[in-house]
Amino acid sequence: MQNLGIQILFQGNNFLRLWEGLWVSLKLAVISMFFSICLGMLFGMVMTSTKKPVRILCRLYLETVRIMPQLVLLFLVYFGAAKHLKVNFSGGTAAVLVFTFWGTAEMGDLVRSALESIPVHQYQSGYALGFGKIGVYRHIIIPQTIRRLLPSMMNLLTRMVKTTSLVVLIGVIEVVKVGKQIIDASRYTVPDAALWVYGVIFIMYFAVCYPFSRAAALLDKKLRD
Repeated sequence: MQNLGIQILFQGNNFLRLWEGLWVSLKLAVISMFFSICLGMLFGMVMTSTKKPVRILCRLYLETVRIMPQLVLLFLVYFGAAKHLKVNFSGGTAAVLVFTFWGTAEMGDLVRSALESIPVHQYQSGYALGFGKIGVYRHIIIPQTIRRLLPSMMNLLTRMVKTTSLVVLIGVIEVVKVGKQIIDASRYTVPDAALWVYGVIFIMYFAVCYPFSRAAALLDKKLRD
C-alpha cells in the first residue's frame, strides 16, 4: 500500500499538477500582497490622522475585516457580486480582491503602529532642516517605517499564502483542489491516497513558507540588534 501511495503521486503528471497548483496559490498571494502593501501604506498614514471621524471609519474597516472570516468575504464577492451587482468575477479575481481587502487592513494597522513608534523628534528634526511634511515623510519617516515593517510584512505574506487554500471553495484550481482531484481519481485503487497527497501538499507549503518565516525572524533579530 505504501508503494501504491508513492506511485499515485508520480503517476502520469500528478506531481507536476501539484506544483502548478502551488504556483497558482503563490501567484494569488504575491499579487494580493503587492496591492496590500501599496494600499496599506496609504491606509496606515490615514489611520494616524488627528481627525476623529477619519479614525473611527478606519477603525470600523479594520475591525470588520478582522471579525469577518475570509471565507465569508470570498462568498460575498464571488457569489454576491454575481447575484446583486450582475458582475461575474472569476475565482482568481475574487480571491485577489478579497485578499487585498483583508491585506490592506492588516498592512495599514502595521504601518500605523510603525509610524506611531517613530519618536516625535524625528519629525521635528526634519522640519528644522527645512523639509515640508511630504519631504519629512519621504526622506525620514517612510524609510524608517519600511525598515521596521519588513519582518511583519514577511509574516503577513506567509499567512496569505496559507489562506489561499480557501479559494478551492470558489472553484479555483490551486494545489488543494488538484490534490482532491488526485484523491478522488484513486479512491478505489489507493484508499489511503489522501494521506500521501495531503502529506506532499503539507511539505510544499512548508517549503514555500518556512524561508519567509526564517527571513522574518532574522530580520527581526537584526533590527533589534
